[in-house]
Parts: sequence; C-alpha cells; structure tokens
Amino acid sequence: MDRSAGREALIAWAVAEALVSGLMQIHIKLPWIGDLGSALVAVLFLYMPVAVAWRRKEQLEDYGFRAEPVRRGLVTFGAAIAVIFPLFAICYFAFYEIACNSDLLAHLVPRDMCSQYGGLSGVHAPSLTWALLEFCAVQLVVVALPEELFFRGMLLRLLEQRFPPKRRVLGGGIGLALVLSSLAFALVHLPKAGGDPRMLATFFPGLLFGWMRSATGSILAPTLTHGACNILIALLDATVMR
Repeated sequence: MDRSAGREALIAWAVAEALVSGLMQIHIKLPWIGDLGSALVAVLFLYMPVAVAWRRKEQLEDYGFRAEPVRRGLVTFGAAIAVIFPLFAICYFAFYEIACNSDLLAHLVPRDMCSQYGGLSGVHAPSLTWALLEFCAVQLVVVALPEELFFRGMLLRLLEQRFPPKRRVLGGGIGLALVLSSLAFALVHLPKAGGDPRMLATFFPGLLFGWMRSATGSILAPTLTHGACNILIALLDATVMR
C-alpha cells in the first residue's frame, strides 16, 4: 500500500478539475483546432501524466501508454462493443420514444432534441462526409486517448497502489480504486458540460474502461472503446434526428 501514490492521485485530479473548469471558459474557435478550451483540456490530460511520471521517476509505459498486448486489447475491445452497442442502441431509442412522449420526462432530454427526433419511422442512413470522418478521428485522438491516459493510465494505477483491488474478474481489478477513478472521471465532465448533472452518468462507462485497463495492462482497449462509444452516439443522433 503506497500512501504517497494516493496523495499524488488526489493532487493530480484536483489540479485537473480546477484547470478544466477554467479552460472551458475559453470560447475561441480556431481553424483546424476548433474550440480552443477543449483542445487545451486534451493537452492537459496528455501532459499531466508526463509530469507525474517524471516526478515519480516512472515511465508512461507504467501508465499503460503502450499497445501491447495488442491481441488481448483488440479482443477485449471487440467483445465490449459486441455487447455494448446493441444494448446502447436499444436503450437510446427507448429513451427518446418514452421521454419525448412524456411531459414528466421530457426535461431529461437535451434541449431541442425532442423537436428534432424523427422517431423510429424517421430513421435514415447518416451521410458519410469528411466532417464525420474528422469527428471520428478527433474522438479517438483528441478526446479518448488523453482522457484514458490520465484517468485509467495514471490515476487508476496510482489509486490501485494506494488501494490494491481485493478481487479480480477476468484479470481486471475490482475495488475502491476503480470506483474512485470512475468518480473522478464523471466529476470532470461537469465543467466540460456546463454543469449538466446528466454527465455524471459517465461514471458507469468509466467503470468498464477502468476494468479494461486493469485487465489488459494497456490503455489500448479502453481508448478504442471510449472513442467508439462517442462515435456511436453521434451516429445515432445523425440517424434519427431531422
């Protein structure tokens, strides 16, 4: 049990939470970069693990910043999306069908989405454009990779050193460290989404991503799954929204 690792994790998360809150107040759009605040958040999540690794005399490989074991990572990713994607799609349609037809639940839907929701009869194939391809690349490289390196690579490893998992499921540690890293992941989404409490639901995929990191020893599987989930949501929106 490494108490210093727990302190490092708490400090790193607190600093990141404060900086993200400030950076998301920057509303500047730049060519090829997009929202400057969001881009700086990505840089923050990439370089904080570098700083912590330097301070602790560790390497980024210790934080899972490697592809190996490639086969295990890809198999874990493939198994996850084979289960998650159909279930998520069913829940997605069920949510909009129920919420958009209920005065009580309509407030749970993002603003103006019900007016754009075309229903099951309005499902159509999304247009394959360069903008869509760019979005997919951004979700993987600018969103998923930095967040996975910070939260599952660095933060989860430090927390597991402080709170070693008491049990393992298919090789992935289950314990307090997994819960705390997922909670930190969810809380950092609040300032990113303007304080929208619905973003706290990211706690649950955070548990899956953390288990993947622990089970494979790499952030490959959680990065691919994280990016794919974000892309799936965008594709579903493009499929059913007018």
